[in-house]
Amino acid sequence: MRVTLSFATTADGFLDDASPQRLMISSPEDWAAVGRLRADCDAILVGAETLRRDDPALLLRDESVRRRRRAIGLRPDIAKATLTASGRLDPSLRFFTKGDADRFVFSTRDLPALHDRAAVIVSDEPSTACRIVTELEKRGIGHLLVEGGAHILQLFLDEGMADTVRAAVNPALTLGEAGYARFAFRPPAGKSCTTENLGGMRVTTCELHPDTAAEDRLRIRQAIEASRRSQPCATCYRVGAVIVTRKGEIFTGYTHEHSATHHAEQEAVAKALAAGADLRGGAIYSSMEPCSHRASEPESCTQLLIRLGFAHAAFALYEPDRFVDGRGALTLREAGIDVRAYPDLGGEVRAVNAHLWH
Repeated sequence: MRVTLSFATTADGFLDDASPQRLMISSPEDWAAVGRLRADCDAILVGAETLRRDDPALLLRDESVRRRRRAIGLRPDIAKATLTASGRLDPSLRFFTKGDADRFVFSTRDLPALHDRAAVIVSDEPSTACRIVTELEKRGIGHLLVEGGAHILQLFLDEGMADTVRAAVNPALTLGEAGYARFAFRPPAGKSCTTENLGGMRVTTCELHPDTAAEDRLRIRQAIEASRRSQPCATCYRVGAVIVTRKGEIFTGYTHEHSATHHAEQEAVAKALAAGADLRGGAIYSSMEPCSHRASEPESCTQLLIRLGFAHAAFALYEPDRFVDGRGALTLREAGIDVRAYPDLGGEVRAVNAHLWH
C-alpha cells in the first residue's frame, strides 16, 4: 500500500482554531487539488476527534469521477476509515450517513451501534499505523490518504508508514492564542521535495519512500513462476521467493525445494548464505505473505527475515487463516521493514494453490 499524508496549516502551524465552526485554511485552488488527490486514492482516514469537531462527509465531489468509478465496478466514493479509543462516535455523523462507500472503524472495543453503518475492526491494543495499513490492505485498499488530525498524522510519521507528505501552508493566516492542534512537518534531509503556489497556498510535497512497484511486480512474478515447481501438499502452500541483495545478487527458492519442512523464503535464504551473501538491507519477494508461526521449524520466515536484517519485503497474497492466523506483514512492519502487497497478482497464486482452495 502507498500512504499519502495531506493537511493544511496556518502560517503558525495550526490545523484548526478553537471555535465550534470549521476553519477554512485552504484556497479554492488547493481544495480542488485535494479533491483530485482523493480521487486517485482508494480510502481516506481521519481521526474520531476530526469527525466530532468537523463532521466531514469525505466524499468525491466530481461527478465525472464518480461515474468513472461506477463504470469500472467501484462504488462512487472512496472508502472511509477512522479510529477511536473512546468509542464515542455518533452513528448520525456524515461519515456514516453520506455517500456510497465502504466504511471502517478501528477500535479497542466492539461498537454494536455502528454495525449496520461500518465494519468495526477490533484490537486489544491501541491502533497503530502498521496495523491500520495491514488491515486495510487485506481489505483491498492500495492507496490510503490520511488527512488528520495531528495525532493521526504524527502516528504515521513516527512509525515510518508515510510514503508521501503533502503539506499546504496559508502564509496569510495566523491564529496565535486562538489556534488548535498545532502540527509541524519538517522535510527530512535528503528527501525529494517540490513546492508550488496554489491560490496563495504554499504547497510542499515530499517523497519519503521511493515507489518500488515496478521492481516489486517483476520479482513477485518471478516468485510465482518459482512456486509452480513446488509439489502440491495438503498441509502447506506452494510458494516461491526471490532475494535481491544490496549488491544485486539474486537467489530463488520454492516450498520444499531441498527440505520437507522448508518454506520458500528459507530455501532462498539458505542458498544466499551458502554463497556468502550479506542479506542485511536486502529485499525479498514472495508469492505469499511470509509465515508468522511454525510448528516444524524453530523460527518462522518472518522471524528469519527480521533476524537477517532485510529492509524490504513484497508479496502478492496475504496468507489465508487456514493453517494459522497469519500476521507476517504486520510483524515485519512493526520491526521497521518496508512491506508492500500486490493483491491484484493474487489470482495467479490462488491458481497455483488450487488444490487447497478446493
